[in-house]
Amino acid sequence: MPRDALARRVAAKELALFFASPVAWLFLGSFAAVSLFVFFWGEAFFARNIADVRPLFEWMPVLLVFLCAALTMRMWSEERRTGTLEHVLTQPAPLWKFVIGKFQACVALLLLALLITAPLPLTVALHGDLDWGPVFAGYLAAVLLGAAYLSAGLFVSARSDNPIVSLIGSVALCGALYLLGSGIFTSFFGNFAGEVLRALGSGARFEAITRGVLDIRDMVYYLSLAAVFLCLNIYSLERERWAAGGAPAGSDGGGDRGPARAHHRRWRRAAALVVANALALNLWLSQITALRADVTEGRLFSISDATHSYLAQLQEPLLLRGYFSAKTHPLLAPLVPQMRDLLKEYEVAGKGRVRVEIVDPADNPELEDEANNRYGIRSVPFQVADRYQSAVVNSYFNVLVEYGDSYQTLGFDDLIEVKADAVASLEVQLRNPEFDLTRAIRQALYSYQAGGNLFASLDGDIELRAYITAKEQLPEPLQAFRDAIDAQLAAAQSESGGRFSVQYLEPEAGDGELARRIGEEWGFKPMVVLGDDRQFYFYMVLADEKQQAVQLPLNFNDAGAFRESLDAALKRFARGFTKVVAFSAPTADPAGQPGGAPGQYRSLEGVITENHSIRMDDLASGAVASAADMLVVAEPRTLSEKQLFAIDQFLMRGGSVVLITSSYVSQLAGGALSIGPSDSGLDEWLAHHGLSIEKSLVLDPRNAAFPLPVVREVGPFRFQEIKMVDYPYFVDARPPELDSSHPITSGLQQLTMTWPSPIVIDAEKNAEREVVELARSSAGSWVSNSMDVVPRAGAGENAWQPEGATGSRVLAAVISGRFDSWFAGKPSPLLTDGADEEAGEEAAFADGGDDAVTVGGVIERSPESARLLLYASNDFLMDAVLGTLSSMSGTQYAAPLEMMAN
Repeated sequence: MPRDALARRVAAKELALFFASPVAWLFLGSFAAVSLFVFFWGEAFFARNIADVRPLFEWMPVLLVFLCAALTMRMWSEERRTGTLEHVLTQPAPLWKFVIGKFQACVALLLLALLITAPLPLTVALHGDLDWGPVFAGYLAAVLLGAAYLSAGLFVSARSDNPIVSLIGSVALCGALYLLGSGIFTSFFGNFAGEVLRALGSGARFEAITRGVLDIRDMVYYLSLAAVFLCLNIYSLERERWAAGGAPAGSDGGGDRGPARAHHRRWRRAAALVVANALALNLWLSQITALRADVTEGRLFSISDATHSYLAQLQEPLLLRGYFSAKTHPLLAPLVPQMRDLLKEYEVAGKGRVRVEIVDPADNPELEDEANNRYGIRSVPFQVADRYQSAVVNSYFNVLVEYGDSYQTLGFDDLIEVKADAVASLEVQLRNPEFDLTRAIRQALYSYQAGGNLFASLDGDIELRAYITAKEQLPEPLQAFRDAIDAQLAAAQSESGGRFSVQYLEPEAGDGELARRIGEEWGFKPMVVLGDDRQFYFYMVLADEKQQAVQLPLNFNDAGAFRESLDAALKRFARGFTKVVAFSAPTADPAGQPGGAPGQYRSLEGVITENHSIRMDDLASGAVASAADMLVVAEPRTLSEKQLFAIDQFLMRGGSVVLITSSYVSQLAGGALSIGPSDSGLDEWLAHHGLSIEKSLVLDPRNAAFPLPVVREVGPFRFQEIKMVDYPYFVDARPPELDSSHPITSGLQQLTMTWPSPIVIDAEKNAEREVVELARSSAGSWVSNSMDVVPRAGAGENAWQPEGATGSRVLAAVISGRFDSWFAGKPSPLLTDGADEEAGEEAAFADGGDDAVTVGGVIERSPESARLLLYASNDFLMDAVLGTLSSMSGTQYAAPLEMMAN
């Protein structure tokens, strides 16, 4: 028999012997049964409402310990017990071929056992959108971990003639490898020692791969572990061959034992070198963090392009310093290496511009004093208890981001998410570390640059084109206004060092061709002053070398505010400056308005202020704050003509308008849930732009549950508990209905839209604009006009029946391009008489006093940069609704807020 076929023959023989016994089917059947039990019952797959197979792989390291021990327990011990091992040892063939043959047979059985679980991910994929990257990574991790366990089991089996003893020994050895890096064991040690133990243990690395991150360090660890135990297996059999009197190659088998002793020494050196090289290889690779692949959909665990863009803007060294205590809470200890690895990723991505330091304040009193007094970083007390004692540990879990003389700090509350399940156990994990770190870097970067020269941050030269009527033809109040802004423009030009220029253009000059052109391109029409019939032009546009243009908003009653408006507009062309968001939400309950008191948006305001400056604006003056880059209108209620004009003209200036509105609004009063119609005042305006919101509600069989309080009677006692009931008014949008390719919804795994209405998009009116449907309901959804939205407990699966035709409905959309004003060809609402004029005079008086001038003009067409975002739900961003959705998951539900941050 050829030697190269010996390993295959051994593997085939072992497989035949294995399946000749009913024990084989018992092992495989038991593994499949336990896997199903863990997946569906132990981890409550359907209650999790998440389309993944993480429950299977969370228990896989433990299941593989017993499976691999069972597969290997008789491989060598049976040979020893029946006496056939002596025949093997006396064969002239190398023993490593026998070892490899048995190892191949065991790996084939392992692959068969894992193949039995393949219907689980296929079943999950039928119920939802499954990310296959972590699934393939999980099976790869199971094969690698199983190979390591199998090699260890073969080594133990070669040392005993009793299969049961071999089974127990293999379980003990593989179990020790798993427990070595588990939190149960590492919690007894400090941060550094615990990190070393986690690197040596098999479980922590398995978890890293099953996330969907293929790190060369983790894969080499398992392969080197398998190689070491296979080498030890071969060496142990070789020692028995020597004891049995087998002569090494090159010796005559006679009395001269010199060649034999040299042969033994070579084997010992070879085995020692394999172990030493495996250890050295893992130590060397531990310093390399770049050799990894993120196979998740959307690359969830990779440094994003947005992070790379901010790091590319660094002109000064950026310091990232992690303050992590060695003695900390056991649930926090596993998160320290995750944070350290992420910080190292930033250092690599920074290409020399980022410096990372990891310190334990307890070992460096000077740095601890600096952290406390300069940066305001304080330790957090945690109560730690075990079976012997209870103590309070003051622990640090903070990150400092320092750029120049500007810095930001992240603490426990910023980085950690604590989730409680139904049995009151806690799950502590990192919330969204890259988002938090990048946000802090961005704030430090912008804060540092805001104190510098604005013009130095421009990407190119900027020109201001002033379309202004000749000075002598302007109304008298505007002549003084022009003199004031001319002086400010001259000062800005002087500061810019040649990067900012001004060009004055008279639209009426010549044959009026310029007036016609700006009317067609920008929608600029002649203005008038209240009480003066003279028409004039007074518009300003900033443009760069790439032909990107932004209209400059003007407050004709405050010339001193012109420079603020100019700087705000210039920042749109600059790098590293905080944008301004104008936010409008109801502040009082209008008489007779259904829905009761208005919703609160403190969480949304907090998200906006984390990354931008916010300006609260009720739009009553008919204009949006001049410094605003984006306008967010939440839960609009019966908007006046001036408020509608403010929204319209902001869009016409090329701004981004976000509308959070629907045909209905919910109310929770006295513990009773109700819903009523809502009149936003936007219906005709939206229809003009090819959008409409139907007067109905979307119900979807794919939905988030509702936490309903119910009373349960047990004998004479009554208990109130929370029951999660099916609630189709909480539409759960997931990919592909949730567009994961668009930057706004990128990275979101799901989005719950509460009591949404369907959006209808007029394809003809939007033919020349870019239309993106951000979120849709599932194909099984339907619509209803019923106001009975009270959750139903105990009604079973037929609690909600589809009404009419089912089909997917648009719930959120973004439209970009040129828009025509709703007020085109109409007089400006700022110049109306009666009650509106009185309100306008009050607003004018507030701006400029008794001498205020009211200028009316309508921009009739927007530039290409205009963007309109529509979310057809009044409620999904309210604090009360976010709190309800958070109570369902046991942690803070932040998907809508993350979308708004995007």
